[in-house]
Amino acid sequence: MNARKGPVMLEVKDLDPGGTPAQAAPVPDFDQPTGAAMQRVTAIAARPRSWLSRVFWLASASLIGLMASITAWDFVENLLVRNLILGRISLGLIGVILLVFAIIILRELAGFARMRRLDGFRAQTVAARNSGQRDQALKSVHGLAALYAGREELRWARQTVKEREAELLDADALLDLAELEMMAVLDSQARAEVEIASRQVAAATALIPMALADVLIALGSNVSMVRRIAGIYGGRAGVLGSWRLLRAVAAHLVATGAMAIGDDLIGSVAGGGMVSKISRRFGEGVINGALTARVGIAAMEVCRPMPFEALKKPRVTSVVKAALAGMFGKSE
Repeated sequence: MNARKGPVMLEVKDLDPGGTPAQAAPVPDFDQPTGAAMQRVTAIAARPRSWLSRVFWLASASLIGLMASITAWDFVENLLVRNLILGRISLGLIGVILLVFAIIILRELAGFARMRRLDGFRAQTVAARNSGQRDQALKSVHGLAALYAGREELRWARQTVKEREAELLDADALLDLAELEMMAVLDSQARAEVEIASRQVAAATALIPMALADVLIALGSNVSMVRRIAGIYGGRAGVLGSWRLLRAVAAHLVATGAMAIGDDLIGSVAGGGMVSKISRRFGEGVINGALTARVGIAAMEVCRPMPFEALKKPRVTSVVKAALAGMFGKSE
């Protein structure tokens, strides 16, 4: 049988190309910045803690404390036998250390109490707005004024609210007045802290090539930012309280998908798309700064004694453009 020579044409029926080449999906850019540092920070903060890990760390801390106590007591006891004066000095120094440690514990507990107080104010404000009762709203406004009684920058705001509260008969109007007068000042201070943290994280992740180093810097900057924001709104959380607050904020962001990176964020925040084409490290800095701004805005919502109603919540794009002005180009 002779083989057929020449080209062979196959007929394919019902072939639908599904559009023109111009309508085809774009080729994915695998070199696009993803904000890896802040993604790791959020994953670390939002990681759920099991009862097994809690038991492990509690037992480990108890064992280390017991070993340190026994070692210190043996040291003082031996020193008292050898030299009475030096033994008494060492005993006094250990007493000072224990006193400072007790003060630190009390400050941490006070920080937790202040954060619970802010949560109570926010719940009271929400209940007053939902109920629509003027008496309940007036109680919430008076409690808010008492909370910031020692804040000099809010003196005129408190006076304005006190002078105008009698002419407002609506619960929502009273709460809106308190928010416009008192929260506006604190929101501007908190926003400034978010801008500072976003600038620090963006610069660190853009200039430091070490992956672990930029994660640690981003983590430290976010914990410090959350702590300062809590202090602005009256929380003044301690180290443990700040970490717990960061965990709550990160868990909320992860649950709502707010830490996901999209092309709209890269293209809109401080020219991130153009910067990422010039330098991937600078693109990473922009995205990490934007994610830090998201964490800061979420911390403002958590720490605020009343939710955003009369005032608008800050936008990530405006915060990051203001934070990175002068670093990656001037904001309009």
